[in-house]
Amino acid sequence: PQVIQLGDVDLNRPHNCKCHNTHFFGTDRQTVRRGQAFDLYVHFQNREWDDSVDKISFTVETGLRPCESKEMKCTFPLGRCIDQTCWSACYKPHQHRCINISMFPPIDACIGRHILNMSITSCDRTFQQCLGDFDILFNPWCADDPVYMDNQAHREEYVLNEHGMLYEGVHKHVTSRPWHFGQFENGILDICLKVLDIGSNYHQGSERGCRWRNDPVHVSMVVNHMVNNNDYLKGTNPLTWNGSVPILQQWYNGRCRPVRFGDCLTLASVMCTVMRCLGIPSRVITNFCSPHCAENPLAVNELFDSTGKTLCGKDKLWAYHCWNESWMARRDLDLCSSNWQCLDPTPMESGRACCGPTSIRSVKDGELDLDYDGQHIFSRLNASCIGWLSKNSDKKEKLCYDAWLCGQCVSTKSVGNNHHEDITGAYKYELGSLKGKEAFYKAYRRIHSGYCNAPNCHIDRDLAALQSPFLSDAGVSMRFKMVNCPMYGQDVHLHWLLENLRNECKNLNFNLCTQVLTHNGCALDQFWKENINVALGPREAKTIPLHISYNQYGHHLGDHNIMRLVAISDPECGGEVLVVKRDIVINRPTVLLGLPQLNEPCTAEISFCNPLQEDLKNCVLNLEGCGLFKEPMTIE
Repeated sequence: PQVIQLGDVDLNRPHNCKCHNTHFFGTDRQTVRRGQAFDLYVHFQNREWDDSVDKISFTVETGLRPCESKEMKCTFPLGRCIDQTCWSACYKPHQHRCINISMFPPIDACIGRHILNMSITSCDRTFQQCLGDFDILFNPWCADDPVYMDNQAHREEYVLNEHGMLYEGVHKHVTSRPWHFGQFENGILDICLKVLDIGSNYHQGSERGCRWRNDPVHVSMVVNHMVNNNDYLKGTNPLTWNGSVPILQQWYNGRCRPVRFGDCLTLASVMCTVMRCLGIPSRVITNFCSPHCAENPLAVNELFDSTGKTLCGKDKLWAYHCWNESWMARRDLDLCSSNWQCLDPTPMESGRACCGPTSIRSVKDGELDLDYDGQHIFSRLNASCIGWLSKNSDKKEKLCYDAWLCGQCVSTKSVGNNHHEDITGAYKYELGSLKGKEAFYKAYRRIHSGYCNAPNCHIDRDLAALQSPFLSDAGVSMRFKMVNCPMYGQDVHLHWLLENLRNECKNLNFNLCTQVLTHNGCALDQFWKENINVALGPREAKTIPLHISYNQYGHHLGDHNIMRLVAISDPECGGEVLVVKRDIVINRPTVLLGLPQLNEPCTAEISFCNPLQEDLKNCVLNLEGCGLFKEPMTIE
């Protein structure tokens, strides 16, 4: 027979992308998911295909210097059936002088850009054809992939959804803001693959080539390292970002220089975009009351002066802290079932990043020997908070001890709607439960190595010492209760509730003050102070109204929206010193969006709650910067 002549090759991009759930990237290039075959059609000009005299082999390459020894290059023949353990291809007749070829990327294929070459041997003559490049992503639809997620609604939320809600504020008043992840926006896939290219120098150097890209654990570590390479010196205020796309574009167009700058919420959201783009199910988590940089990982110290002013010490108690969760099986730990893994891209102030991945299941059970940085995640959820009164530069007095403050209302966006879901139970057992205590003992021994073989009673003894023997019951109950939901531009009203729990009278003198509080635990200057004398009869309860006007707090808030109110009994009046505090969220203009569903056009419903003129202007600019609107917005 005559030498067969190759005609057109149809890569069948639209059909393949639809079957692989990658059509959201567009169909101008081939993007497929591993562990799932894709089709192409090969046409011939002069005769039908005859496998007795005609042979085809394919070569797939990835990386800068592909070689078979580093598993960056693979050559395989066209056969009669698919071999799902390796790269393979099979064919069947399709039309006149045309065959349909199914190509299978194995479940351990590396993520990233690949080049496909075809070699045809016919009648002892060989010629080659480059079929171009294509991208391979992780496959949460394939049961053999470590990132497999068996719930379609969860896949749509954690892989395909480009729009989300982020949560901030304080645990007693959780607020939300929309975020555009934009993982399918034009050019974002190229940027995410560039993140892996640049990060390859961080992970294993060049010794393993690109082989680490087949493992979601190693890929997540590289992405985490790249995202936390952040410069905090000057630049864009993180509160002005509403989406990941402009941040990633600025990084890419700026020759991969760090973008200045982002907070924990911004970093976690950008990481979520990259992970979803690569095919790893991911979501952003907010933990309220989150300690950082504590000298004792399981005890964070807060310092007050005699006026109630919060002083900045070495320890920080963040109002909230955000990280990323990604879904994968930890086969590196011989755990075959998938679960959520913590990945925290926010650099710690000490310069060391708390990376992960850390299984939330191991955090809950106190199994901190298994994972990367598990003790940091555990501490942020289970540390005790100790309040101190600063008397002078050398002395301080213990005021209060709260064993359950940290790790409140751990939240993420619910599946299929914009409500927040409380997932604290995934990280911690019920407070005071037997399982919770056992997990704490186990973690305590790991964090404080001197207690490796200590019995539980020794740990309990030292925990009791933290509470201090001189902290007896003062016999007075105090708390603050909000009267209104504070809106920026309005006055703040709240009630101070006091109750005498004893049968004798009490005459107390209190200093009250209010400060602006940044979300990362830094207290700014006082802007409101008051001195109040309170007389309580035996078993008497009183409600004292407090009022802070907008004129008092307005120009102090700046870009922040949390202020702290503290009442502390005057230490010079004798007796035990009492303290109560309340962190108050001041709501900015609220923006409610009807977000589009995966590239479908829509109209947005926007409402503003008592906006001032400048805030309204900023909201409009932020909405335009979110990337959801193709035309400038005007609001009358």
